[in-house]
Amino acid sequence: MSKDYYKILGVEKNATTDEIKKAFKKLAMQHHPDRPGGDEKKFKEINEAFQVLGDNDKRAKFDQFGSDFEQQGGWGSAGGSWEDIMNAFRQQGGGGGQGFNFDFGGGGLGDIFGDFFSAQGGRASGAGGRRGRGSQGRDIQVDVEIDFKEAAFGVEREISLRKQSACDVCGGSGNEPGSKLETCGTCHGRGQVVQVQRTFLGAMQTVATCPNCQGRGQHSSKKCKHCGGDGVMAKNSDMKVKIPAGIDNGQSIRLSGHGEAVPHGGGAGDLYVQVHIRPQKLWHREGFDVYTDNEINFSQAVLGDKIEVETIDGVIKVVVPEGTESGQLIRLRGHGIQHLEHSGRGDHYVRVKIRVPRRVNRDVRKKLEEIKEEI
Repeated sequence: MSKDYYKILGVEKNATTDEIKKAFKKLAMQHHPDRPGGDEKKFKEINEAFQVLGDNDKRAKFDQFGSDFEQQGGWGSAGGSWEDIMNAFRQQGGGGGQGFNFDFGGGGLGDIFGDFFSAQGGRASGAGGRRGRGSQGRDIQVDVEIDFKEAAFGVEREISLRKQSACDVCGGSGNEPGSKLETCGTCHGRGQVVQVQRTFLGAMQTVATCPNCQGRGQHSSKKCKHCGGDGVMAKNSDMKVKIPAGIDNGQSIRLSGHGEAVPHGGGAGDLYVQVHIRPQKLWHREGFDVYTDNEINFSQAVLGDKIEVETIDGVIKVVVPEGTESGQLIRLRGHGIQHLEHSGRGDHYVRVKIRVPRRVNRDVRKKLEEIKEEI
């Protein structure tokens, strides 16, 4: 079935090349799969439309014959797969320590996605750029178990883990202390090497990290003897972690730069401490409020009384008002859990349950019969 590429891009049939390019750029930024709410299927469709309407010869054929003219060598048969495109675009956008420039012979996708990825945060590096240091290290997650009151008021825990850390001798550089630094002969000090590959979209210029100097532009005349030139070593690490008051079960604490280091001076990843709260029967948490169930007898419910309630602050005497019904909540203001992001605490709610005896003696039964009609 013939596709209407003009409709896909949302332009008129008499649209100029600049209008088509502008429409494609807007839709590409909106539907790119690596953006929140992106749609890979839609992104592929608008790319297909632009490949035709953005080319004067293909556009003329499309206007005459419709999208069927591509059957002899269209979108999927010009020398590259959709996965190749997506991988290239994702690498252009960052995350792999590499940058990509696209040369399409006078503009087009190269300019468009150059703008797009700049808007994403300027993570792509150009052919003349210099990477400088290694990529980010791996993030680590550890699990810590605490009890209910420790979660309410905060606690400090010491954790031990074995991870890749920067070498103590060379500081992570991989260079033997005192050795001379020389300009890399492979990349001539740029930290990157350039390769050009032909694809169905045109010439793709790949800018990759120099394999000889790992992106530093220089290398040492001698490798560090302690780490073998890698700059990292597996070491045991002990640290104290402050778990903030108010943290809830399953939440994590992020410690930037405490993850694993990478070879040749790259930045360390992050450490995530996931908190697990041991279950207990006395208290039940909802947000920053605490709930307990407390039983009273029938006479206490009718006449009122004072009862002792176990809170996270200790035992508190609570007034049960006259005529209390089963299931009624009594609020203890400010005796709940510390708010995690601002000052103040939640409340403690006492849920009253009236205890009804299954059996009573003859005297009690007689008295209840006497007052049955009055209550």
